[in-house]
Amino acid sequence: MMLKIALIGYGYWGKNLARNFNNLPTCNFFALAEVDENKRASFAAAYPKAKVFSDAKEVLADSEIDAVVIATPVDSHYSLAKAALEAGKNVLVEKPMTDSHVKAMELQKIAEEKGLVLMVDHTFLYTGAVRYLKEKVDAGDYGNITYVDSMRINLGLFQHDVNVLWDLAPHDISIVHYLVNKRPISLTAIGISHTNNNIENIAYLTLKYEGNLMVHFNCSWVSPVKLRQMIIGGDKKMILFNDMEPTEKLKVYDTGFKVRSDQEKNIFNADYRVGDIYVPKVPATEALLLMAEDFVNSINNGNSPDSNAALGVHVVEILEKAELSIKNNGKEILLD
Repeated sequence: MMLKIALIGYGYWGKNLARNFNNLPTCNFFALAEVDENKRASFAAAYPKAKVFSDAKEVLADSEIDAVVIATPVDSHYSLAKAALEAGKNVLVEKPMTDSHVKAMELQKIAEEKGLVLMVDHTFLYTGAVRYLKEKVDAGDYGNITYVDSMRINLGLFQHDVNVLWDLAPHDISIVHYLVNKRPISLTAIGISHTNNNIENIAYLTLKYEGNLMVHFNCSWVSPVKLRQMIIGGDKKMILFNDMEPTEKLKVYDTGFKVRSDQEKNIFNADYRVGDIYVPKVPATEALLLMAEDFVNSINNGNSPDSNAALGVHVVEILEKAELSIKNNGKEILLD
């Protein structure tokens, strides 16, 4: 089935989404809704066959449109996605899914009741590096995952409406959940604002899981360097995922330790293993194109996309409760 897709929002990320959906042979990139006149003109020049609207309501009222892609500020995600779902449209929404857990759960419920696809654009799940990691983790090649230590820092861009966790952490929260497929039992978070607006520009978030798995996120807008790194510790092998590397994004270390202890004699020793380093070759296909394909295929085939509504709800819940922990001086928040 050739789906007719409409885009709402033609900003920085909207342009990337437009390009990739237009390149898909399985869909018809049919229309745009954009309030900015100059952006509408730019879109019309790039995609002369598509319809152009100034109001999202016109897109939602168009019975020819099967699916809507929302690339607008996060505070508009809920109202636009809800209206689209109620109009019978499948929905792909930019991350994070909404600005509240309750709103995210409501959208998920509406989509389920109407039998529509609701998907969140967690693009990193579709990168060659993360797909490779998923395959190897599921196969048990790295053993049990015992910890993840993630760093996503840079200088700017300061956001006026959300803190640094809402801005940067969705990437890594979604990656970790995709890889370990577990729900944390609690979280703690601390953060600080240096701009006198009570919006944290540095924050640290820790998730605890059953089975002694711990995950830590370091997010900052005020770093002198840009780093996108994640260390994944397995009890067989450990991995460094460096997204800033153009080619060698993954390094697999045949490294670990084994504990020897004699409780009666109160003796504790650890034997360390340092082996080879392996750099796997991962596919270089554009992640955003694979994400767009997953959205279209899920609608046509009736399956759940990898970056599904449940993942979107999970990410928003973690972000919301992390903010609560920050406002309560790093209080541990239990997760249901």
